[in-house]
Amino acid sequence: QEQLVESGGGSVRAGGTLRLSCKFSGRDFDAYTVGWFRQAPGKEREFVAAMRWTGGINFYGDFAKGRFTASRDNPRNMAYLQMNNLKPEDTGVYYCAVPFSYAAGFESAEDYRIWGPGTQVTVSS
Repeated sequence: QEQLVESGGGSVRAGGTLRLSCKFSGRDFDAYTVGWFRQAPGKEREFVAAMRWTGGINFYGDFAKGRFTASRDNPRNMAYLQMNNLKPEDTGVYYCAVPFSYAAGFESAEDYRIWGPGTQVTVSS
């Protein structure tokens, strides 16, 4: 059974950094795009970043550009999200996800079929 588990969340002050990890259990991880989303209380799930299976092409939400970096280690079935210069508005639960094979895009949560349970990120001012 394919599963994803996030880790690395925590509480930091504004300007701080966190590195989230995403562990995939299953086969063919290197064939999958990996997406990152976040959800703040009372808000919809929001696209953060996505990385193609090759690891060489990344896409970011506007708020993440220049501050967040997605990476992956295919032999270890791991994906990462490095978050720098964190702001209070970055607070939320962060999820990694794998999309449906037929998904044409990667910015909509509806395109994803496997989700981790999420990890909490709290940024204080």
